[in-house]
Formats: sequence, C-alpha cells, structure tokens
Amino acid sequence: MRLVFDLFKLRIGFAIALTALAGVAVAPGSVAGGTVLAIAAAVLVASAAAGALNQYVEADIDRRMARTRGRAFVTGRLRRHPGWLALIAALVFGATAAAAWLVNPAAALFTFLGAFFYGVVYTIWLKRRTAMNIVIGGLAGSFAVLAGAAAVSPAAALGPLPLAFAAVLFLWTPPHFWSLAIACREDYAAAGVPMLPVVAGDARAARIVFAAAGLLVASSLAPLAFDMGLIYGTGAAVGGALFLRATWRLARLAAADTPRATVRSAARSSFHASLVQLTLLLVAAIADRLV
Repeated sequence: MRLVFDLFKLRIGFAIALTALAGVAVAPGSVAGGTVLAIAAAVLVASAAAGALNQYVEADIDRRMARTRGRAFVTGRLRRHPGWLALIAALVFGATAAAAWLVNPAAALFTFLGAFFYGVVYTIWLKRRTAMNIVIGGLAGSFAVLAGAAAVSPAAALGPLPLAFAAVLFLWTPPHFWSLAIACREDYAAAGVPMLPVVAGDARAARIVFAAAGLLVASSLAPLAFDMGLIYGTGAAVGGALFLRATWRLARLAAADTPRATVRSAARSSFHASLVQLTLLLVAAIADRLV
C-alpha cells in the first residue's frame, strides 16, 4: 500500500483534490454532491497519474539524489517498462473521460491540463532545461481550481473568484518548491537539474523566495474584494504571516555567514510553512462558503 501511495504521489494528489474542492466552493452557483465527488476523484486520479509519470521519467535523476534514491523505479521494486506508460495514459484519459461524462467538458479539459502541465510540461519539457521550470509547472495547481469551478458551470471558471484563486495557486508553487530546492541544493546539483538555488546560490534564491512569498500573500488577500468573508480572511492572514516569517528567516540566514546545515533547516521550515499556508487558505475558503 505504501508503494502505491508513494509511486502515485497521493499526498500531492489529495492536496490537488482539495484545491479542486476549493474551486467548487468559490464558484458562484450550486452543484450536486455527486458532481463534487466526481470532479474531486477525477482530479485526484489525473494528478496521481502525472505523479507516476514524473517518477518514471526521472528515474535517472532520482538515482543521483539522496532524497529520492529510495523510489521504486530506482531500487528495482518496480521494473521500469513501457507498460507503465500505457497505465499512466489510461488513468489520465479515464479521469478526463469520467469528468466529461459525469461533470462537463470544461471541467474535463481543466482536469487534463493539470496533469499535462505537471507530467509533460514541467517534468519532460522544462525541469532539466531551465530554472523557471517550477514557475510554469505551477499552472498545474491553477487548473485544479478551474476544474472545480467549472464543475459548477463552465462559465463559473472564468469568474473573478476562481481566477483569483487560480492566480494564488500559480504564485504559491515557486516559493513552496524553491524552499525545498534550497534544502536539497546538493542533490539537484549532483543530478544536473538547474533548480534556482543551483544556478543562483542560496542567498539570492532565498531572497527570491521571500519576495515571491510576499507576492503570494498579497494575492491571497485579493479574494476579499470579491465577497470572501471573515473566515477566509483569517485563514489567509494567519497562514500568510506564518509563511512570510519562515521565508524572512530563511533569507536572513542565507544572506549571513551561516552554516549550510542551518540554512538547510530553515529552508525545510519554509517548505513546511508553505504547506500550512496553503492548507489554511483552502480549508478557510471552503468553510467560508459553507457557513
């Protein structure tokens, strides 16, 4: 069971499904419970398939990184063969078809685009080529928001609130992942992956993370101008403050003559703070619309 959980990156998948539920919550209008479950399941399955493709494609990189060399395709617990690509494709297209049938074609399109941007655009096209890889790859989370909103109605996905939340998810991914990349800079350098701290160094990368977190927190308050209430505002403010504090500490330590182990620990704290920030944001958005 743990093997399946790790291979399909289900921890990320459940977070993406929660993002889709937030998209449902903030879209104007109402929707049946069965439709909500259908879009959440479709987004989860599509995300899981993209996660498996990421591990399939990156087995050579994972082998050179301490953080990932225990993954199944690296250790041989799972044999890497083309049958996996067939299964991954079947999962993506099955999830997309189910969303089209049970929800609507617009929700299906956004579900597919989320998996495509993570599995193909980020993993295959960009990750080994540019330090901007995760910036563009961050659109995967944005499409999950739009998939949820489109489940309410196709036109709802283009409303101000869903688009504002899509922007928040787009801006969340870089400081989230760059924090982890600073912590694992040696791994990415050994694997030849041009993550931001590899090409720019810890100090500059940490300053960019802090600036990106500031932009993210500012954008997370924008939905208050579109009828989000006190519950959402509280979640956004608390989560944003925690993330800003963690990124400020990281930037301060990385700029000083600080031992690498201390910077690494601060980067991991920033990474975890980003997860807390996103969770508070999404749960508060859902709660705000339900109360």
